[in-house]
Amino acid sequence: MNLIRFFVIVLMFFAGNLYSQNKAAQEVVAETSKLRKAVDTKNEAAEAESYYNIGETFYNNGNFSKSEEYLIKSKNIYEKLNDKQNLEKVTRKLAQSQENQNKLKDAVSNYEMASNFNYSKKSRALNSNDASRLSSPSVAQKAEAIQSNIQISEKENNKEDLAAGYSQMADVNIENKNIPKAEENLNNAYKISKETAPQQALAINQKLTDLYVENKNFDKAIEAKKKVLKEDFVEDNSQKKVEQIQELAEIYIKKNDPQEAIVLLKNAYDIALNKGHTLEAQKSVKKLDSLYAISKNTDASVQLYRDFLARLPDLVSKDRSLVDNKILEDTEQRISQLEQEKQLKDELIRKKNIFNYSLIAALVVLSALVFFIFRTLKKVQIKNKKIALQSLRREMNPHFIFNSLNSVNQFIATNNELEANQYLTKFSKLMRGVMENSAEDFIPFQQELDLLQNYLALEKTRFADKFDYEILVDEDLNQQNLQIPGMMVQPFLENAIWHGLRYRIEKGFLKLNFRKENHHLKITIQDNGIGIEESKKQKTIHQKNREGRGMKNTLERIRLLNDLYKKEIICSIKDSENGVLVEITMNL
Repeated sequence: MNLIRFFVIVLMFFAGNLYSQNKAAQEVVAETSKLRKAVDTKNEAAEAESYYNIGETFYNNGNFSKSEEYLIKSKNIYEKLNDKQNLEKVTRKLAQSQENQNKLKDAVSNYEMASNFNYSKKSRALNSNDASRLSSPSVAQKAEAIQSNIQISEKENNKEDLAAGYSQMADVNIENKNIPKAEENLNNAYKISKETAPQQALAINQKLTDLYVENKNFDKAIEAKKKVLKEDFVEDNSQKKVEQIQELAEIYIKKNDPQEAIVLLKNAYDIALNKGHTLEAQKSVKKLDSLYAISKNTDASVQLYRDFLARLPDLVSKDRSLVDNKILEDTEQRISQLEQEKQLKDELIRKKNIFNYSLIAALVVLSALVFFIFRTLKKVQIKNKKIALQSLRREMNPHFIFNSLNSVNQFIATNNELEANQYLTKFSKLMRGVMENSAEDFIPFQQELDLLQNYLALEKTRFADKFDYEILVDEDLNQQNLQIPGMMVQPFLENAIWHGLRYRIEKGFLKLNFRKENHHLKITIQDNGIGIEESKKQKTIHQKNREGRGMKNTLERIRLLNDLYKKEIICSIKDSENGVLVEITMNL
């Protein structure tokens, strides 16, 4: 079935990148408070330390790209302070973050840089060995560098680097096709890391089970995965527990034991529902659906979908990761704002010092400052308008999504799988088209026409007995070069269908026309529905009190487009003799 694909799109649309845990969010928020204090007191060392701690938190949670971003900020400040001890520490962590992103060239450069700080012989040797490990083409040289780091880490009792060393040695063993030795090294790495670095231990365990699976040793892979499921750091973390159960189910699938995999996935699904892990529940549903499809157990798939649909609202409401992600987004925005404030303060201080040198210089600086502030405010104004425009563009109409979900639910309830699949295919194409074009203020005319045709086809499917439609395009329009605002017309079409045509007793007609008049594009939407006044009379009290979000957003978009691009877009809506006429004109 294609239904699960729809949920993947919707969940990803609303959830975004859900990597965080509550502890990580709390740590970042706490460090942001310290960062604010450091900036206010002009304590650059504390500022660099806060950036480092934020980067390390992201690193420990597996978000290496964010970790790299904050570690670079920390490194830049330490370079300014010429703090070699901390420079060595942050540069090494930055190299490790880049290595985890497979940015090997950058990682080698930073390992070499860290080794050149000469803060201590041991740290210089560690970093030099890591640079050699990544850059050397010889397997023997890699093994020698790794073994040297293992010895150093053992002496220093650095368990994180020691576990990493054994894991890296396992890679060399695999390259030499020495599987027993690779297994031994990975087991050593796991034992060392599981007490102090759970995230590292999970990665090593996954590496070990992957090794077993690649060599068709499924029983050992299952044993290793069951072992990690018994660890406290998995038992106490419901999200990690679900993920590990799903990984275990994958092994059973590869072992050709789908029944055991189904039992495990049902268990993972139940835990995810009870603990509020939306994406993990969706992943279990998707995997179960594929297993049911293999066994042709359609009834089980339908029942699974219905259960997921029924429990989805409660599941999302309990999902803490959604809240944590929002907290992290807001916190990062505050950090960005704090940096901008600092830059502005530094600029003001610099100009104030110049003012103190002489009266003439002060007048010049004052004039320059007024101009700078005016230009900055103007840019901020334009930027805010563009951000507002982007937000309005990306906001899908919840009314349309809600009714589409109801239609899908009705198709499923009546076991009309074919129509449900057809509807979802069209609906997913429309959503994908809208999201792909959401980054641009204007899109090619043909793309907009395709989106509107797709939308009207969807509404026609829903209200087949209520209306027919026609789209006319003037041949004089230069369609190859014409650019228009994306999905600007759709809310007017939706109003015509939902508030006019669907209340007709007999089948109505909707006409959409694009034509060129002088140097303007004129768009007309004509329906023979019940009209504006009659539609207002038929609205319930709830409908009257509820604001027309789609129409309000569209009119606001038109206002912003006129401000930013001087397109002179004019929109009029009025009752005609037979229905409602909407006219939109814009400067070509």
